[in-house]
Amino acid sequence: MDASSFLPVSREDMQARGWWYYDFLVVTADAYVDHPSFGAAIIARVLEAEGWRTAVLAQPDWHSADAFLAMGKPRYGVFIGGGNIDSMVAHYTAAKKRRSADAYSPGNRMGLRPDRPTIVYANRAREAFPGVPVVIGGLEASLRRFAHYDYWDGAVRRSILFDAQADLLVYGMGERATREIARRLSKGEPVERLTDIRGTAYAAKDPACAFASAAVPSYEAVAAHKRDYAAAAKTEYEEHDPIRGRAVLQPHGGRVLVVNPPAMPLGRAELDAVAELPYAREVHPMYDAQGGVAAIEEVRFSVTHNRGCFGGCNFCSLAFHQGRMVTSRSHESVVREVEGFTRDPKFKGYVHDVGGPSANFRHPSCRQQLQNGMCKNRSCLAPTPCKNLDPSHADYLALLRKVRAVPGVKKVFIRSGIRYDYMLCEPNSEFFSELVRHHISGQLKVAPEHCSAQTLDYMGKPHFDVYQRFRDKYQRLNQRYGLEQYLVPYLMSSHPGCTLSDAVDLAVFLNKTGRQPEQVQDFYPTPGTLSTCMWYTGIDPRTMEPVYVAREPHEKALQRALLQWKRPEMRRLVVEALHKAGREDLIGYGKDCLVRPLRAARPEGAGQKPTARPPRRQDARKPPKPKGRGRRK
Repeated sequence: MDASSFLPVSREDMQARGWWYYDFLVVTADAYVDHPSFGAAIIARVLEAEGWRTAVLAQPDWHSADAFLAMGKPRYGVFIGGGNIDSMVAHYTAAKKRRSADAYSPGNRMGLRPDRPTIVYANRAREAFPGVPVVIGGLEASLRRFAHYDYWDGAVRRSILFDAQADLLVYGMGERATREIARRLSKGEPVERLTDIRGTAYAAKDPACAFASAAVPSYEAVAAHKRDYAAAAKTEYEEHDPIRGRAVLQPHGGRVLVVNPPAMPLGRAELDAVAELPYAREVHPMYDAQGGVAAIEEVRFSVTHNRGCFGGCNFCSLAFHQGRMVTSRSHESVVREVEGFTRDPKFKGYVHDVGGPSANFRHPSCRQQLQNGMCKNRSCLAPTPCKNLDPSHADYLALLRKVRAVPGVKKVFIRSGIRYDYMLCEPNSEFFSELVRHHISGQLKVAPEHCSAQTLDYMGKPHFDVYQRFRDKYQRLNQRYGLEQYLVPYLMSSHPGCTLSDAVDLAVFLNKTGRQPEQVQDFYPTPGTLSTCMWYTGIDPRTMEPVYVAREPHEKALQRALLQWKRPEMRRLVVEALHKAGREDLIGYGKDCLVRPLRAARPEGAGQKPTARPPRRQDARKPPKPKGRGRRK
């Protein structure tokens, strides 16, 4: 594909368009993929659609300001994002080991972006363009907008706004805020006056703000006192609602962080418009010689039909980023996107996904939330579904049928997360049946996470009997239609509230079912989640009650080993874990045992070659075997 299909990435690109200036620079820590699954591409195309000349700077060399200066100074401002995945998660495992590949960089190369790129790029932009407004956004900024515990530093850090020295921070899905900021900057309004925009945060000397507000303990207080940290997290979550939410004020030294209420989600027509901007839907050709960018492959022929998630998992960042209010695109818009796939020479007839944060959410969880906002301290689904929940899958089912009917489409898969507990709330099995018959590629991945009711309550997940009902129904439907499709459960070890005994109980259950999980994820304390608050403070912020936390690497290793008890390399850890949990009954040779005993120490002299071998007694009933016979070749 020709570079002219993309936004300018160099001065030569600008000159080819007849540009001698440009208005806004969009900087991203990912390689430049002009596709609606990439946040930087959306923001850049939204700015372009509003009439502003927009250039893209992807993965710049951050060791100096030269890369920022290459296209000249933008007239109005710089928008900076840290990439589709949090940079520290992209760079490090839950054990803090450096990863070996980066799917969002050309050729999967590591090292093309720094740790915490939002901070690094913002400071380089300040150096390159003194006096030009700097706005940070995206996932990295969104989840770090308040003072937050940083797992990699092992300490509480300030709001990223202060470390980046940015003028504004945009959190959540940023189209509305981006348009408003760009419009007012282009009219000459000083950035210091942009304090009344929803979905943004700024630093001020005066705590007065344009919205009703709630105060939380200061950065200094949450860094020093874990109870203050938990109390702040509770308020920050409660106010993250576009209808009833208030601004949240958090002092940082001599200034105050002001986080305005969230922006309203885009309506259906607005979401359609954003999805159908003139994206190239490809990797920029400047990466061809480097092997392209692998991240495009999972989304090239996938459709995102919704935003938001009312699932409410405490370890997930979605609720604090996209929000709990679900909005979705029209059927017509999704069908047009799929029809576009059929004109691509690379398309083989398979739509890889029609999904989103949670694939089977198409509408708000209930009618009341449209007027009153989401309920405080109440999950829509866990531990039991709310009586006001609207579980209808009719709209999603109708959409999938239309996509399947597009000429040139052979198969439509669903690979995003399916909320099986939500599926079971629907009285009929129509969607479930069509899911099994038409939309599974050999195996369906779902996330029960654990079997312990206590652990699941801390996770914000439904109890395990819900998963068992789903599993049984899934098996019956596959049998009915003569299909051999598998269920792959995602499980998590070491989540706050999970004890060694809980991990043993899960291993026992899995052993009885005859399956060992293919994937086990150690809990990863990422910024901005309620579970990370529990992990750091040892307090459940929803109740302010103590919660058990497995923090030591060895204990985490024991819990993980229990869920992989059949692996030979885990045997010693499994035996140790069972001894510590007082479950020696599971060490042995019985069918219910998880592991055999470790071999006892050899007695003295064992293993030495005997000086003489005693003669073997010949059984008089059997003649000796002839030499050279009886051996398989």
